[in-house]
Amino acid sequence: MALGFEAAGLRTVGYEMLPDASATYRHNLQGSCYQVTLSPNSDLEIEAAAIIGGPPCQPFSVSGHQRGLKDSRDGFPIFISAVERYQPPIAIFENVRGMLYKNKTYFAEIVAALKNIGYHVEWEILKAAHYGVPQRRERLFCIAHKGGWQWPPKTHFHSTYTVGEALGYLAFTAPPDAKFLTPSMDKYIQKYEHASKCVTPRDLHLDAPARTVTCRNLAAATGDMLRIRLPDGRRRRLTVREGARLQSFPDWFEFCGNFDSQCYQIGNAVPPLLAKAIADSVKQYLEGKPTPTAASQEPIQLSFDFMKEY
Repeated sequence: MALGFEAAGLRTVGYEMLPDASATYRHNLQGSCYQVTLSPNSDLEIEAAAIIGGPPCQPFSVSGHQRGLKDSRDGFPIFISAVERYQPPIAIFENVRGMLYKNKTYFAEIVAALKNIGYHVEWEILKAAHYGVPQRRERLFCIAHKGGWQWPPKTHFHSTYTVGEALGYLAFTAPPDAKFLTPSMDKYIQKYEHASKCVTPRDLHLDAPARTVTCRNLAAATGDMLRIRLPDGRRRRLTVREGARLQSFPDWFEFCGNFDSQCYQIGNAVPPLLAKAIADSVKQYLEGKPTPTAASQEPIQLSFDFMKEY
């Protein structure tokens, strides 16, 4: 989210619980980032034109057992408390689309809480592919505003970037650290796909956007792992850089930590191109709004020349 907002020319201040995520933020972005575990009573000492966040989604994801408010990882009380305390002109959170269904009662409570502190509240399921991301990712975005919000227009409604365009020559190579699938993995995947009634193998297809990049299917050797079939028939897992490209991170963006930590940062991220589309609408919304005004800076450049290689 922060990368997309800085690409729109808005200065960010971040709060990250995990050391590696905080280090990645400081290494790549112009804004400052504090490594801290927030609580509803945390004093952030800020004056913000917008509060943006991705409260932990594990309480609402299928793999997280959808325990909602009963889950200790729930970050929404912290988010709502910050919005109530600092009263920014606009506040935005992103989460998994499942929040609207299996946890719709809790989502309604969150919306009611934001309305009770004086905000209009709107939400949409946005498809990342509609904003130039080579991935079929769908996520819930909820906007708390003071009136006049306009959702960003789709930029790739009729045509989308594909895996082949995003990965370019990487899709046909075997890097030195390539992790190839073993015969036992191939056999396990075959059983997994048969049980899941997959019509076609779930390898990445170069002529279409990728399926959703998650922490699990990027980092773990599971039946649902993201993998590429090379021209010689071998299959290998994705590298960190390839996973980052499918999320629309530019190649200059570097992730801190070990392999698993980097994969989790990528899988948990809002695709930067989608975040920038939201940020452009936020910037337009804030024009003419009462203080505090958005702190601006020279926009970070999101360069995706690699998409021209394929």
